[in-house]
Amino acid sequence: MSYKAKVLLAEDDAALGFVIKDSLEEAGYEVILCADGQTAIERFNKNEFDICLLDVMMPHKDGFEVAKKIRQQSDVVPILFLTAKSLEEDKIKGFQSGADDYITKPFSMPELLLRMDVFLRRTKKMYSEQVQDYQIGKLKFSFANLTITSPEGNSTLTQKEAELLLFLCQHPNKVLKREEVLLNVWGKDDYFLGRSMDVFITKVRKHFKTDPDVVLETIHGVGFRFNVPVKS
Repeated sequence: MSYKAKVLLAEDDAALGFVIKDSLEEAGYEVILCADGQTAIERFNKNEFDICLLDVMMPHKDGFEVAKKIRQQSDVVPILFLTAKSLEEDKIKGFQSGADDYITKPFSMPELLLRMDVFLRRTKKMYSEQVQDYQIGKLKFSFANLTITSPEGNSTLTQKEAELLLFLCQHPNKVLKREEVLLNVWGKDDYFLGRSMDVFITKVRKHFKTDPDVVLETIHGVGFRFNVPVKS
């Protein structure tokens, strides 16, 4: 790759950390390796990263705490957990702390590289495309500014809320399958990501309260339909 994407890698297993770092550098990435969570937070505060790979179990600060700190500063940078834990509650906790995906140890480097590529391509596409503003009934949605403007004022969206709403705006009044939304907004159709998506669907709905003609409908067993007034 001509541009070297910068990776924050937090892994307390020194041997595994160096193997991952060497493999990523061979694949063309620039990698900063941290052996504990506190160091990872400090390095993130001082550098711009394109993607973060976080081990869950680390000294000083665990991966969940690191992800929360990163999310306080950026809703954009992708976060992938490298975890030996496969329990449902740990995966849910990971998504709640701000992760975009997880990969369970032991994993193959080709699998990790593929997962990383999905998120980096999506982020690049998101910023390279010129995204228009959308009129949604009485509301105006600006993806670039992460805002919804209504007659009663502005409300601010998180990056993930904006990505979800952008996809909905691109497919108004059309039935969208759950897996279709997951693949296009989260990059993967996965049960645990589906749980995360349901949380964001609820969050996005709250922004439409000022216009009852705008309805984000759940079609049970199928997916969603974003019902918006059709311009005459």
